[in-house]
Amino acid sequence: MEELKNRIVSADEAASWIEDGMTLGLSGFTRAGDAKAVPMSLVERAKTDPFKVNIFTGASLGFDLDKMMAEAGIIHKRLPFQADPVMRKEINEGHLLFVDQHLSHTAESIRSGILGPVDYAIVEAVAITEDGLIIPATSVGNSSIFVDRAENVIVELNTAQPAELEGLHDIFNPNDPGKRGPIRLTSVDERIGEIGIRVDPVKIKGIVLTNAQDSPSTIVPPDAETAQMADHLIAFFREEVKAGRLTNELAPLQSGIGSVANAVMHGLIESEFENLEVYSEVLQDAVFDLFDCGKIRFASGCSITLSEEKMQDVYSNLARYQGKLVLRPQEISNHPELIRRLGLLSINTALEADIYGNVNSTHVLGTKMMNGIGGSGDFARNCRTAIFVTKSTAKGGAVSSIVPFVSHVDHTEHDVDVIVTEQGYADLRGLAPRERVLVIIENCAHPAYKEQLRRYYEEALSRGGQTPHVLEKALSWHTRLAETGSMLEQSSLSLS
Repeated sequence: MEELKNRIVSADEAASWIEDGMTLGLSGFTRAGDAKAVPMSLVERAKTDPFKVNIFTGASLGFDLDKMMAEAGIIHKRLPFQADPVMRKEINEGHLLFVDQHLSHTAESIRSGILGPVDYAIVEAVAITEDGLIIPATSVGNSSIFVDRAENVIVELNTAQPAELEGLHDIFNPNDPGKRGPIRLTSVDERIGEIGIRVDPVKIKGIVLTNAQDSPSTIVPPDAETAQMADHLIAFFREEVKAGRLTNELAPLQSGIGSVANAVMHGLIESEFENLEVYSEVLQDAVFDLFDCGKIRFASGCSITLSEEKMQDVYSNLARYQGKLVLRPQEISNHPELIRRLGLLSINTALEADIYGNVNSTHVLGTKMMNGIGGSGDFARNCRTAIFVTKSTAKGGAVSSIVPFVSHVDHTEHDVDVIVTEQGYADLRGLAPRERVLVIIENCAHPAYKEQLRRYYEEALSRGGQTPHVLEKALSWHTRLAETGSMLEQSSLSLS
């Protein structure tokens, strides 16, 4: 559209339009496809012109943007997810407000007006088509709802992102609550929307030209413990096949963000499972490794988040994945209707789990926010099988990831089917609370903590109840950690 050329501006000019108290909807989902130039200009502007804004995104941002915005003091409220240590510290010290949301809920909150108006949508794209479609870059996230509901739109056209991304997206708007029909997606590889985000050109106030690749992901390679976890997960899948509940093609897989979940997925490379499908939020290195060895048939996600080496390989050879990939808005990738219909096997990461299967994904010692619940709740509540993975200990063995009672509950025992650590796996399906306890202790807890857990449960049994607890001791392990630096009792053997 010729008239849009007249709206090309610098990042600094676009940033000058942002006023104190505004709400900004930024593209970006787990360090991919994030608006880059205008947020950086806002940080610079704040050095001489202090202001505060609300920052809504899809998930975490790259380029240290969350860090820089937190340090600049420009954020009043942030949602729905972040993963930056500096921002985490500011949140936990109460210097900025953080709304921890299920990732499928943000669009609904905006659509219903709960979060108030979005003043500016600032989204990264690889193109704007003649018929008024913004072609997103490496993530969709919440960009489509931001563009739809914002009063103004700023597009960052990033020439560093591969042009071959055009055609990869499937943008579908489910309409307002009470006015929508079924989402007619019945298989992972179906398309139900458009290849871009439809926008009224009048809303595009400015276009900023950029040239910067995404930040690489921060995942670390698989280690011995995550390899053991992958082996245990594969053993569980084999039992499911043996029981006739799955075939060697399994069911569509979902894997959460992070090194542990990525490493566990990576373990499928050497397995007998094949012709796999992925229906997830983030497509990490392991997904493309599985593509490259012929294990995956099709993958649907919300963003592509890769290590530096994998990013160079994938984006320079994107054509080999054409027809095998699609990126959707996060309210679609995480939609309960679709998760239930497709029958996903969901693999997400826990900070800690307790002897009854409740899982804490977000809060250290019950009070300190880590990153946020992300999409794990969307999937755990609605999938075919909800699997949570965690190493059995942390901090050199000072912390047990299996505790009497989690210090914060993100996923109740009702939403947790399988727990996997490097020690083994606990299949909790169909088990009453008292049946779950010994399965979790014997299969998932580290040997150094098993006797402590057994003693706690024996004392709890003497109190009775459907879910026995010693209430005055239920969080004693966390108290001991805070006081002594370890959850181990003094009489217990230390980890060797």
